[in-house]
Amino acid sequence: MPRSGPYTSGMDVHLIDGTYELFRHFYAVPSARDANGMEVGAARGVVGSVLGLVNRGVTHVGVATDHVIESFRNRMWPGYKTGAGIDPSLLAQFGLLEEALTALGVTVWAMVEEEADDALAAAARIASEDPDVGRVFICTPDKDLAQCVRGTRVVQWHRRGNKIVNEAGVVAKFGVRPPSIPDYLALVGDAADGYPGLVGWGAKSAAAVLAKFEHIEAIPDDPAEWRVNAANAGGLARTLSRDRELALRFRELATLRTDLPLFESIDALRWHGPSPEFAPFAERFDSAITSEERRPR
Repeated sequence: MPRSGPYTSGMDVHLIDGTYELFRHFYAVPSARDANGMEVGAARGVVGSVLGLVNRGVTHVGVATDHVIESFRNRMWPGYKTGAGIDPSLLAQFGLLEEALTALGVTVWAMVEEEADDALAAAARIASEDPDVGRVFICTPDKDLAQCVRGTRVVQWHRRGNKIVNEAGVVAKFGVRPPSIPDYLALVGDAADGYPGLVGWGAKSAAAVLAKFEHIEAIPDDPAEWRVNAANAGGLARTLSRDRELALRFRELATLRTDLPLFESIDALRWHGPSPEFAPFAERFDSAITSEERRPR
């Protein structure tokens, strides 16, 4: 659990990246199959992890999943990530995880048109606008979510290393403030999401230029106006001048939606305990046969 901070006088909200957690557990925990031979180890691991949080005092929690791996972004860029190559026994556990968490009494956003990251961004925005909320913990190391960090109130929590990343931490890691993260990703690219960025633009050059101009459209065509420490500024400027529209499209891919009407009141995220429907899931998980098999990434 994160240590206390300056906003602990209000309730804390924990927003969990269920897709990341399912992938992480799939490759980290032993294989486990239920009575019908279905792989359930990853879903069991995530449910146990969420249950551990609420047992340690977390009161308001929501989990976002990519119920369908593809999203509206696939129509914007043909190379955007898909479900191709994902182990079928991992994909099959998304529905199971969503059903089990719902029965546990946890709010679940199973995303179809948008992505889990969009749900986390929208939930963080809604929660942060509630004056009764102390801090919002976005529980994922995904760099896309760095754009949602605000001061020390809306932060990322990397649970594996128990590391809290606030706004100063985002700047220390990327060299830009959270509002510039989509611009940064547009310039350097994001291999995990399937878009390449602009030729020649790397992390250092993007950070140096965006630290001064903040957004792509504000970067002058003339590198003489940059006055920043960026190698090969002339070449970078020519690339940006030629491919600025492409960079803006990549930025649109990287920009998370915060306007999704996921809930009206923070009370919708309060955990009241499991429903009677959770008992069959608990039995299914408890009786699953575990092996020592590990899956190579």
